[in-house]
Amino acid sequence: MSVSKTNPNTIDFSDPKISEAGFKSACNIMMKWGCKVNDMQSILRISKSRFFEYKSGKQTGFVLDKDQLTRVSYILNIHSALRVYFSNPDNVYGFMNMVNGNPFFSGRKPIDIIKGGNIIDIYEVFCRIDNMRSGGR
Repeated sequence: MSVSKTNPNTIDFSDPKISEAGFKSACNIMMKWGCKVNDMQSILRISKSRFFEYKSGKQTGFVLDKDQLTRVSYILNIHSALRVYFSNPDNVYGFMNMVNGNPFFSGRKPIDIIKGGNIIDIYEVFCRIDNMRSGGR
């Protein structure tokens, strides 16, 4: 069986299906990480009213902006890296709530860093976790 790679240059990010699938997946992952609704809103930079419209499924055909899609991408990629690094589901979903002694984290939990919604912090957490996956420290 061959694996086809998707060329990101051929993905139509204005397609509502991309936004809807990404939003739903990111919310499911963050929920398993123990995020509260207000944390998810902050991380994804989505207002309370829009969040609940999207989450309820009543609002279809929505398109997230580039920043929001980038945030969704980081959440999905953090999850993917954790799935590669850990085989135990408790660690895959629990790692984000574990105190981390590595220099960047300085005793903080990864989830606490990204809850602030700063995209640079989300990116930095992604980089550190992706580096673990690829054998770095």
